[in-house]
Amino acid sequence: MRVVVADDSVLLREGIVRLVTEAGHEVVAAVGDGPSLVTAITEHRPDVSIVDVRMPPSHTDEGLRAAIEARRTVPGTPILVLSQYVEVSYADDLLADRVGAVGYLLKDRVADVDEFLDGLVRVAGGGTVLDPEVVSQLFVSRKDPVRTLTPRERDVLRLMAEGRTNTAIARALVVTEGAVEKHISNIFGKLGLAPSDSDHRRVMAVLSFLSS
Repeated sequence: MRVVVADDSVLLREGIVRLVTEAGHEVVAAVGDGPSLVTAITEHRPDVSIVDVRMPPSHTDEGLRAAIEARRTVPGTPILVLSQYVEVSYADDLLADRVGAVGYLLKDRVADVDEFLDGLVRVAGGGTVLDPEVVSQLFVSRKDPVRTLTPRERDVLRLMAEGRTNTAIARALVVTEGAVEKHISNIFGKLGLAPSDSDHRRVMAVLSFLSS
């Protein structure tokens, strides 16, 4: 894959570059501020970009705002946010186009390099990968976003948002895969996601829940 890395910390940026390169991917640009990120994505059209939230000049939310701008300039460009912080409002904005190809992981909670690289590949492929803490804070910021879902269906949808497979969801909830499939079918029905050849219903279900 062709990857853009954006982080204002030189040590972290170079560490990510080395990690990604050693995994066999090509880093086409490594930048330290928002405008440079937008420029790099526009020029290189990478398969995925790894973006920190807080970058110069104010070190608040420039990275996320730049990622959102880049998605407007290059629609659907895959973005994996890798940060110490959860910025709920901008995370919502990043998810708002309902295209998928978005990830939001917390640096302090990435415990396994292979898991991080797997998430990177899934985002590049159009998937949605969210840290459980990000999912939790997005849920808290809402007032019962989908009232018709049962607690178990919400558990299933939360695990879907984390990028879990049906097998992994079944293992986590200690139920059969058949039960998981039934829950997912119910979720699709309650969210009005009819079968479609063009929409990835799994991604759409997660985004519908988070943006409802």
